[in-house]
Amino acid sequence: MISLFAKEKIMIFDDTNNFSSDVEHYVKKNGGGYIEAILELCETNNIEPQVAAKFLTQPIIEKIQTEGEDSNLLPKGARLPI
Repeated sequence: MISLFAKEKIMIFDDTNNFSSDVEHYVKKNGGGYIEAILELCETNNIEPQVAAKFLTQPIIEKIQTEGEDSNLLPKGARLPI
């Protein structure tokens, strides 16, 4: 268990699923993309994105990669035409 101390808040991540579920919930509730959701949650909870990256699950990482490729932030990788 890791706790991240902010000025007045304490945010505790029991595991990676806790933070990733918060990201999924934010995307469903507010729309937008996963990158935006992670940055907003980091700002709200006063944590660095580099720290939050350690708590992302593989499916979230893949969604971020796809989002980055679609918006030309990352070079496109090989994909099957599905």
